[in-house]
Amino acid sequence: MFPIRNIVTRNLLMLALAIGGCSAAVRAESVGEVSTVFKLLGANHKIVVDAYDDPKVKGVTCYVSRAKTGGIKGSLGLAEDKSEASIACRQVGSISFEGKPLKVQEEVFSERISLVFKRLNVVRIVDAKRNALVYLTYSDRVIEGSPQNSVTAVALGPEVVIPLDK
Repeated sequence: MFPIRNIVTRNLLMLALAIGGCSAAVRAESVGEVSTVFKLLGANHKIVVDAYDDPKVKGVTCYVSRAKTGGIKGSLGLAEDKSEASIACRQVGSISFEGKPLKVQEEVFSERISLVFKRLNVVRIVDAKRNALVYLTYSDRVIEGSPQNSVTAVALGPEVVIPLDK
């Protein structure tokens, strides 16, 4: 017979695996990192910069920088990273739209930043009046969200028509 603590731990680990498996198909490509704090045991604390290509808008890449906790917990993937992140999205090629028309607002990327409860999210918002794509990054938690956020926009030329889902 398992003690209650072991059952709770096992259930939390199963939940973490299930949540981790539900992430978006888009994966980050590491661009670079800088160490911010030396840790004697485990990895150093660092700031990482990842690139995400928008899966529905060919020619747009978002660069997200965020803190990554080191130490023993960070090395084992058990640390909870800070909620702060910064985003800059840029046109990196010819703009074209893949697949279905865009929703006025939709989640584009999502990545786990703690073992179970916290995720980093990127949402695309279409500003049709200004012919621009606005990208917002924020973190959320199951219990409480975070007001920490960052926003960027990619202005599209007048020749680009954004296909909107009506």
